[in-house]
Amino acid sequence: MTLNRRGFLRGVGLGGTLVRVGLPPLAAMFNTNGTAYAAPAGSTAAGPIDKRFVIWFNGNGIPERYWIPAETGPNYELTPCLAPLQPVRDYVHVVSGIDNVAARRNGQGNGHFSALCGLTTGTPFNGRGATGPSIDHLLGKSIGAKSRFHSLQIGVAQESHGEMVHRNMSWAGYERALPPEMIPQNLFARLFGVKNQEWLGRKKSILDLVMSDVKELTPSLGQEDRQRLDEHLTSVQDLERAVASLPPDYGKNIKEPEDVSDLTDYPRIAKIQSDLLVHAFASRQTRVASYMLTKCQSLTRFPWLGLAGNRHHDYTHNNAGSPEQQRIMRDICRWHVEEFSYLLQRLKSIPEGSGNLLDNTACVFVHEHAEANPHKCNGLAILLAGGGIKGGLHTKSHHGIGDVYLTIAEELLRTPLKFPTAEEKLSAIV
Repeated sequence: MTLNRRGFLRGVGLGGTLVRVGLPPLAAMFNTNGTAYAAPAGSTAAGPIDKRFVIWFNGNGIPERYWIPAETGPNYELTPCLAPLQPVRDYVHVVSGIDNVAARRNGQGNGHFSALCGLTTGTPFNGRGATGPSIDHLLGKSIGAKSRFHSLQIGVAQESHGEMVHRNMSWAGYERALPPEMIPQNLFARLFGVKNQEWLGRKKSILDLVMSDVKELTPSLGQEDRQRLDEHLTSVQDLERAVASLPPDYGKNIKEPEDVSDLTDYPRIAKIQSDLLVHAFASRQTRVASYMLTKCQSLTRFPWLGLAGNRHHDYTHNNAGSPEQQRIMRDICRWHVEEFSYLLQRLKSIPEGSGNLLDNTACVFVHEHAEANPHKCNGLAILLAGGGIKGGLHTKSHHGIGDVYLTIAEELLRTPLKFPTAEEKLSAIV
């Protein structure tokens, strides 16, 4: 038996609302060598496995001494900030020395705004917003055009000054922001169907609505696929429970930027949002996503790190060069990398074809500055991870961020890209 790669388990909720649960990558979707999807019904040709792309962002900069490895090549030592990458080290390429060219081209406003606009769109900040589309939107229009969602914009920390550029890293075009979905309940509802009070009250599971499809599908599957489907449905149920355990009004009562209520939930929220992204990729509902862990010019407090007194931005500017402040920023940036590593490990855990989901995903981790105190936009340190990336390396580069996107788009995603600051590809990363 062969299955359509974009199949769904379907049901009908209250009021006739369509509920859908995407299928995981099953062996029945692949040809015999495990490297291509089985042909859709009525077709004789097999198509390649979908390639995915995610750009991951956290606000402010880094303490370079604790973040950038001293050594280049394969034998570099993981720094304190990068230590959480150990389980996926072979998939990760650390690239330092990257230039954010557009951030220095006629940008207006503070350095954070210009940096973020230049980083994701290659265009200057005009005083109100970005002046062009972001990399995720561009790729969503090409490789994501046939997906249910051309791209997904996901966020975690809700703090910010409230201005448009603080809150948004994704743009559809001139001053057209694509806001990240920061509420897990809302993101779950987008992927699975509109929630209702019975679901919120845990009286029913969303899986109850699709069990007839499950019972119809299961007898036609092999033993391996039955196990994968069962594990997939269990993970959906775990996600459902995690989301339903959040306060029903989560995120609705934040008074930016002073209110610190719910901030201890950010690590929990980050993992739920990452799990939802992995589900969206695994069930092929989208091929492109942006993930905004913390905002531009981040004002996040970190009570789970014992740092509830000040905000991240305060630590990066107030006596930032002191040993104590550097150690604080080390611990903050280590948490950022922990969450990124969690996403990579979750992607790696999903079998797909002859490999896994991470093998078919290109991940880019960026932040708006190198050292945050001087608002440094050259010498950025970024992380690249996934299939096709030369892993286990640290490379010093003098290329711009646009060159990184160009390389990933054309060499890994096999799609052309016109990005304002892209000039030449980096052969060292693929």
